[in-house]
Amino acid sequence: MKLFFILWYFLMFRKPAVVLIVGVNGGGKTTSLENDDLTNPLQESWPYRLKNEGAKILMAAGDTFRAAASDQLEIWAERTGCEIVVAEKENAKASSVLSQAVKRGKEQGFDIVLCDTSGRLHTNYSLMEELIACKKAVGKVVSGAPNEILLVLDGTTGLNMLPQAREFNEVVGITGLVLTKLDGSARGGCVVSVVDELGIPVKFVGVGEGVEDLQPFDAEAFVNAIFS
Repeated sequence: MKLFFILWYFLMFRKPAVVLIVGVNGGGKTTSLENDDLTNPLQESWPYRLKNEGAKILMAAGDTFRAAASDQLEIWAERTGCEIVVAEKENAKASSVLSQAVKRGKEQGFDIVLCDTSGRLHTNYSLMEELIACKKAVGKVVSGAPNEILLVLDGTTGLNMLPQAREFNEVVGITGLVLTKLDGSARGGCVVSVVDELGIPVKFVGVGEGVEDLQPFDAEAFVNAIFS
């Protein structure tokens, strides 16, 4: 059974499908796209699993504020055999990088473009406006893009999850949640309030930084973990 995006997109959207990853600083966005432990075998990262399911993957390093983020993704793209678009010059606009990536994805027949973005506080108006620019930029290249906008929520955040989700949803319209950092004492139970109020589904959970640690969301297992 295909656990990730491919079946949905191939049935519902024209290629390439564009996935935008957003969230606050340090929530785990870039880690959700790759793996910090490069000594482990390649098995379960998003690009690798999607590639194994037959998709042609292009990664976009849209975190233009943090040079290390682009470096991380470039290494991971090489390890997984995926291609990547990075900023060609310093101080490049994220919207420009993502637009370039989606344009290349369209011209060269990629199935999915995975777009990383810079972490930003949900209370910073100018940074949130940049996300709007990113969304508009990719939509100009491929009608209807981005097809998924995934908000990464830190499972240790607690009640602050809800205002974060409200603001990001208000600005760009979130289609799914990724709940990270559940490998410690955090259970991420506050995400229930997010789902209840906003009706946005949890699609993935992160239980560590290893290649097998980003998993499709299992509601029953999640509830059992909260009450265990």
